[in-house]
Amino acid sequence: MLLLFTAVCCAAPLSGTIGAYVALKTGSQDDGGMSEGGTAADIPPRMLAAYKKAVQQVERHVPKCRGMRWQILAGIAKVESNHAIGHDIAGNGDIRPRIYGVLLNGSGTGGNTTVFADTDAGKWDGTAAGERAVGPFQFLPSTWEVVGEDANGDKTADPHNADDGALGAAVYLCGDGRDLTKRTQLTDAVLEYNHSNEYVANVLGWVDQYTAAATDPGLGNVSGKVRTVIEAALSQRGVPYSWGGGTAEGKSYGVCCSPSGRSGTDIKGFDCSGLTLYAYAKAGIRLPRTAAAQAGVGQRIPAGLGRDALKPGDLVFYAYVPGRDSTIYHVGIYVGGGQMVNAARPGTVVRLDAVEAMPGYAGGARLL
Repeated sequence: MLLLFTAVCCAAPLSGTIGAYVALKTGSQDDGGMSEGGTAADIPPRMLAAYKKAVQQVERHVPKCRGMRWQILAGIAKVESNHAIGHDIAGNGDIRPRIYGVLLNGSGTGGNTTVFADTDAGKWDGTAAGERAVGPFQFLPSTWEVVGEDANGDKTADPHNADDGALGAAVYLCGDGRDLTKRTQLTDAVLEYNHSNEYVANVLGWVDQYTAAATDPGLGNVSGKVRTVIEAALSQRGVPYSWGGGTAEGKSYGVCCSPSGRSGTDIKGFDCSGLTLYAYAKAGIRLPRTAAAQAGVGQRIPAGLGRDALKPGDLVFYAYVPGRDSTIYHVGIYVGGGQMVNAARPGTVVRLDAVEAMPGYAGGARLL
């Protein structure tokens, strides 16, 4: 549950920060901090087992819930704790050392600006001085008392246990019976988990990444320079996002600083337009450096034609004010099937995302 900022790739934002509901920075680092990639292989096996177990159990607690998948729980846990990587996970699911967020005392540390009074006398968060989020899913103790469930049969609902935490998260996301196969309801569920639009985009990006890894985009009908561009972009999956990073030759150190204050000077990777610049260079096409400038190259595909007008290899744009190309802030490369290769924002890696994962769809451009 992070203090996050408006998603920006290569241009200044039109607005300021997004206020956070709860501000924590567990497992998040400026260099992308989280393990590279986005497949089940990147998740500790015991954590993956917990996610899958929760999917099997959640219907007992929320009978009307539909569409819960392990990838949804993995997306939450990836952002909240990086799947508890670096901690010991016992056979029964207990995680040690325990994972604690910052003390929510309004000090500004970790981005928190709201005071949360103690509710558990330190039972779960180890302090009676106030509240802090706990476990791989970063529950506040007060929330855990409502949604916590015993998933491993030891008669204790413990947020520091992988099985219990995953089931609690599943129960919370299901609400009174959401249909999580519907993107709008999944978005609402994640937004309720943390009231930040960028948090939602980040989590859904990882959900899409884990889902896509199981069904990698088939390129059987793609050939020539289009295939060259897409394969070049896909080959960079797992490379960290770096503000200002990326050249025609490949990943590079970036610059300071993004509108959220994140520096790319010590991160070797790509920002969104750096990735497109690199991929198209492999096909012999030189692109301008920024997303807004890249929208002026090739055959423009108006947003009004819908996403179905996109073809593999097209650039995909996002704008603060769709219809005004001067406000374009982001670009990806369409691969088909509603997916794009995407360098989304600081703290993420190059990955496959749904085209609808970013706000402000502004059409595309066809260069090939």
